[in-house]
Amino acid sequence: MKQKTVNSPLTFPVAFPITLAGQWQSPDDEGLSLLSARLTSWLLDEGSLTARLKSHCTNFRVKVVGEQQQLCSAQEACNIIKVGEPILVREVILYCDNIPQVFARSLLPLATLTGKEQALANLGEQPLGQVLFNNPSLQRQRLELSSFGCDSSVAALAAQLTDLPTQELWGRRSIFILENKPLMVAEVFLPNAFAYQ
Repeated sequence: MKQKTVNSPLTFPVAFPITLAGQWQSPDDEGLSLLSARLTSWLLDEGSLTARLKSHCTNFRVKVVGEQQQLCSAQEACNIIKVGEPILVREVILYCDNIPQVFARSLLPLATLTGKEQALANLGEQPLGQVLFNNPSLQRQRLELSSFGCDSSVAALAAQLTDLPTQELWGRRSIFILENKPLMVAEVFLPNAFAYQ
């Protein structure tokens, strides 16, 4: 499998890929009713997260952690993206006014990266969400939610990015269909995120 080296001025030792080994569940599950209304509003927002973050800050930017072709794992496979299917994994951090807000991990099947969608393989520091939500063919499937404990890889990343004590983090994922082609996007809100304030 091919790994793309991404030039990044990140000054901490990031081990790519971070991955997201969560226990994904329906937003209707009982335990999720205990979440704050503010956090829930971010987790269940079906609009563009990029657009919502931009509305809360002056300077929005994307920092690419890494991109790599690999085979889809059983842990991340679903009814549309199968185990062993070749995918491009893209991991980024979304910043608002230099504060890390969101860690995002996208799975882009190579079969999706054809035709006009081939451009998704070369986004650089352009936000994927902006490209997706500008496409009128976009369909979003049901959201799933997961928490990530203090021992998770994304919590370790958060500890490198912030001075805050390690805490439970929350994220969401969903399948997007673009021109009848699937891709999966998972987003975890980092400790300084607006979602927790």
